[in-house]
Amino acid sequence: MNPTPDPTRPIPTGLIGYGTAGAYFHAPLIAAAEGLRLAAIGSRRSDDILRDFPEAKAYENPQDLIADPAIELVVIATPNESHASLARAALEAGKHVVVDKPFTLNAAEAEALIALASERGRKLSVFQNRRWDNDFLTVRRLVEDGRLGEVAYYEAHFDRFRPEIKQGWRETEVPGSGLLYDLGAHLIDQALVLFGYPLAVTADVTRQRAAARADDYFHVVLDYGRRRAVLHASVLVRDPGPRYLVHGDGGSFVKYGIDGQEAALRAGRRPGGEGWGEDDAASFGRFTDADGTVITIETLPGRYTAFYDGVAAAIRDGSSLPVEAREARDVIRVIEAAQVSARERRTVPL
Repeated sequence: MNPTPDPTRPIPTGLIGYGTAGAYFHAPLIAAAEGLRLAAIGSRRSDDILRDFPEAKAYENPQDLIADPAIELVVIATPNESHASLARAALEAGKHVVVDKPFTLNAAEAEALIALASERGRKLSVFQNRRWDNDFLTVRRLVEDGRLGEVAYYEAHFDRFRPEIKQGWRETEVPGSGLLYDLGAHLIDQALVLFGYPLAVTADVTRQRAAARADDYFHVVLDYGRRRAVLHASVLVRDPGPRYLVHGDGGSFVKYGIDGQEAALRAGRRPGGEGWGEDDAASFGRFTDADGTVITIETLPGRYTAFYDGVAAAIRDGSSLPVEAREARDVIRVIEAAQVSARERRTVPL
């Protein structure tokens, strides 16, 4: 049985997985959250854990971390096909749970976890950190403020240049691998935040590199009646175009470049420090109003730290989670529809 929580102390948190997601995203962001304490890490990379977080207890077996009575929150940053089983085990052990995106491999798994969390009275959230990219925060502000008027067309890109196949499960033929589950989960989540659940999905998902063993390209169109949201990602883009294009009857917004928080985390910078999440002025977006006047829009600062600060607050005082599990379930529903659309070459109604 878990001890009675003390609202005055940081929440003891256990992280399962210390690969790219665990080491570069979750661990430093958990450590930076005032309301959390990174108490344990489940991974065979014990030397890396000792070097990076010597105060955290290392568990080689994730089930041992889940069974630790001192741990209140379990964060799952493992290969996608293990998300559902580990989240279920943690919820059954009475823990609050955060799952890295994508939430699960299918909507049925997501529904089962949502029901279990409700039954056990535990918090369940999904790490959709790209909601706090500086460029997306700026687009969201413009849309919500009505500055663009009624949005008719929204286009978001997550393009890279990686002609060589990288080592690791994400580029192998296993459940949950490929670009649609990876970057697609981010772009779909952002579109749903802005515009809600779409009416239909039309998608092209394929492998473009000769040696690819998982999808490395997608082009997804979400139908919102008169509005279209186009989501695109490729690993063969050497000279990327705009990251965001948004057109409405009040004007247009165009934004190049990408939020630098991931690069900063990979470089070992401390989250939330001076200048964290700020954009280069040369990459500020361009807004053209209905009269043709062009205005530079300063990019809002990115803040990945908001996610775990929000999780801590939700656990301690019952405030809303920064990402609700049902929102992440809807992302999986769209991914499943996109897979059907691409396979059967048709539009899939939702």
